[in-house]
Amino acid sequence: MILSAVVSGAIILDWLTGEPQRFHPLVGFGIVAGKLESSLNSGSPRWRKSKGLVALLILAVPLPLLWYIYQPYSWSWLGDLLLLWFSVGHRSLYDHIQPIATALDAGDQEVARTLTSRVVSRDKEALNIEVSAVESTLENGNDAVFAALFWFVLLGGAGALFYRFVNTLDAMWGYRNLRFNDFGRFTAQLDDLLNFVPARLTALSFALLGHTRQALSCWQNQAHLLASPNGGPVMTSGAGTLGVLLGGATRYQGQWQDKPYFGAGEPPVTQDIRHALRLVSKTLALWVVILWCTEGFVWLQA
Repeated sequence: MILSAVVSGAIILDWLTGEPQRFHPLVGFGIVAGKLESSLNSGSPRWRKSKGLVALLILAVPLPLLWYIYQPYSWSWLGDLLLLWFSVGHRSLYDHIQPIATALDAGDQEVARTLTSRVVSRDKEALNIEVSAVESTLENGNDAVFAALFWFVLLGGAGALFYRFVNTLDAMWGYRNLRFNDFGRFTAQLDDLLNFVPARLTALSFALLGHTRQALSCWQNQAHLLASPNGGPVMTSGAGTLGVLLGGATRYQGQWQDKPYFGAGEPPVTQDIRHALRLVSKTLALWVVILWCTEGFVWLQA
């Protein structure tokens, strides 16, 4: 039952402490990653791809590998708990999204727009606040919570830490533009691979906790319309279970992109932002309960 206890402890610790306000480890990691990218990201497309792979291996592999190999057995549970606490971002997601709904309730569209622009890469002046906030909540529910938890269950703290490093690098380098299309190619592909199974488990969990038939239908018929191979199942299932219509034209760096609509029902309102947050929390509770039950069953059979 140690695994379930460690997972529960890390999730509780994350909720009680939230994201560090000072000396955040990922901030330091991001600074190092930015400097390494600046020094390596040059040359022909082939060289950029090769050097991007080298940078990925340098940054994402050593620490998780060292912990996986050399973790002290008697204290490994404590190290794993701290690494999962570092890797999971349930409270951070809540702290970034909830203030958007609060600002909208107060009628302060400008504050809500500013807060939303901090969690999405869309142009601030043209974004749809409610749509952007709900989409970000659903997609980051997988990226910041469930994928890290999935890799922790499989590989312990090393797995969660490795996933968090790769996902952070993908957020920095995984853009299909002139600067990162080649350098970030392997990082983006690895992030897609690491998220493949967790994203589909998340989509299934979303469907089970709302309008199940509608969610499954949206997932089946609409996921392929979205550019992200993992964001598609998560967001279409989440939109279907919430009964909201997401997507539509979006502007990035001054360029409009005619993205497809997905989901079912009406466009989201302020309360739907809170519904999306609750869906992520209920899904997390479901995963923890399943883990406790599974580990308890195995223990009883031993």
